[in-house]
Formats: sequence, C-alpha cells, structure tokens
Amino acid sequence: MKSNICKLNKDLTCLEAVLAEVEKVTTYNALEDKKALRLRLLAEELCGMLPGLVENFSGEFWAENEGDNYELHVELKADDMSIDLRDELISVSKSGKNAAAKGIMGKIRAVAETMLLAAFDPDLAPIPADGEFYDYHGYNMGFGYIDPTIAIETGYIYSWSLFNYKTAVEDKEDEYAELERSIVAKLADDIIVGVRGKNVEIVVKKSFGPVYDFINRK
Repeated sequence: MKSNICKLNKDLTCLEAVLAEVEKVTTYNALEDKKALRLRLLAEELCGMLPGLVENFSGEFWAENEGDNYELHVELKADDMSIDLRDELISVSKSGKNAAAKGIMGKIRAVAETMLLAAFDPDLAPIPADGEFYDYHGYNMGFGYIDPTIAIETGYIYSWSLFNYKTAVEDKEDEYAELERSIVAKLADDIIVGVRGKNVEIVVKKSFGPVYDFINRK
C-alpha cells in the first residue's frame, strides 16, 4: 500500500497532513495499537526535522508498506536551491559545523543538506577530510558514511545509512551515548538518505514482522 502524497512547503500545516496519512496507513493495515504508535512516533520525529528543510526546499512525503515492512519517504528537490543558500551550505560544510550537529535527527538533517549540495552540483559532492576515520562501508563525512553498497542497490548516486553509522560509532563513547538517547535510533530499523538525480530522499524503515514480534513478546 502507498499513501496519498503530501506536498511539503513552507506552510507547516503540511506536517499535520503527514501524520494523518501515517494514521490512514496504520488503520488500513489494522496495525496493533503499539505498532501504530511506534510508526507515528517515527513520523513525529521526522516531522520535527522537516521545518528547517522545507523552509528552503519543496518536496513530497508518502508512507508505504509491503506486508509487515513499512517505509516513510521524504523527497526534497535540489533544484529549489538558491545561489545564496548554496554558498551558505558550502560554508557550513567546509567549517565542519554540520559534523557538530546536535542529536541524531540534527545529523540526518545535516546529511540531507550535504546531499542536496551534491544533487544540485556533482562537483560539490563531499570529500573526506584528512584524519577522519574510515571503514569498509564508505568514506566519512564527519557524521557518517556515504555508502557505496546501498548506492548500487538503490540507484542512489550517494547514500548514508543510520545502521552503518551505528556500527561505526559503537566504540566511540559520546556518539554512541547520543544514539542511546535517541528515540528514532531506537525505533527505526534504518534511515537512509540518498541522492537520486536532482532529488534527495530520506527513507525511514520499520519492520513489524516475526523478528519484531519475537523481540517484543510479553
């Protein structure tokens, strides 16, 4: 099932429509109350991040599921970027301020803004700084990885994964503590930010299948 598409713009009443569509999906699929609440909480966390993005970019939201697997989608259009905003984002990226973004949703917003630069102009794609840590997932942006594996599987030019970020910071006390405090990091199975053409997609993934039922059994 795929929900209606909600247009995202500066009129923040669109956020109410986002939550309404998520509720329709949970009702249509007769999700148990606890599962429906978890999906709504994920949608609320996503909505909390959107005002800073839709202030500068238009986009769309929809929810969809295939069986027990649910996804919340946000698609932002890089074509909306002004030259002034481009220069501002470049300055923030070079200064390292985006790497210091507070909270997991703040980091995901920073990832999205960095990806929007890359979608707007491939020559602005982030290049890892010397001294940053690396691993087989891809290269470091200060707050996570551009993941070439996910990019190949999904058709994204670049992509970032919360799951890979969790793996990368397991032995980093401050970053891991931040994850432990995050509602979205606890509830979501993964969050992927990817560049497809001139658009940037944010996808929140949650499965309510047998594994979820086993872990959350009473």
